[in-house]
Amino acid sequence: MTSTQPTVPSTAAPQALNMVPSSPSSEEAARRQAEARAAVTASLASVGASVDNEMRTRTADLHANAAAISKQEKELAKQTAALAKQSAEWDKLLQTGTKKLNEVGDIQNWAEMIERDLLVLEETVRLVDEERGEAANGTRRR
Repeated sequence: MTSTQPTVPSTAAPQALNMVPSSPSSEEAARRQAEARAAVTASLASVGASVDNEMRTRTADLHANAAAISKQEKELAKQTAALAKQSAEWDKLLQTGTKKLNEVGDIQNWAEMIERDLLVLEETVRLVDEERGEAANGTRRR
């Protein structure tokens, strides 16, 4: 049996090509291959730079937005505290007003009670005066 060469190229094949004297067509193929490799490398570098630039822009935007949100959070907390303070002041004012209205109501009730007592006293004095007048006239009502 004779040995046959495998159909799959071996790693020794490129080394063997380097030992063979170059012909103009093989030099042209190598030049084209180098140009193609350079073009692919440049294209990949361009795509990589484009993606890198886009990611850097997005990252910068995210950081700027995070700073803006942080500033807004601080302002919101400040305004919330001011609103809570204002609400407490209004609640205090409401409680004071309610207390004063209750006092006015109490005073009104007190005044009405005094007025009734005075009416009772007035009626009592009127009855006493009538009895005295009748006693002075010598007539008595029975």
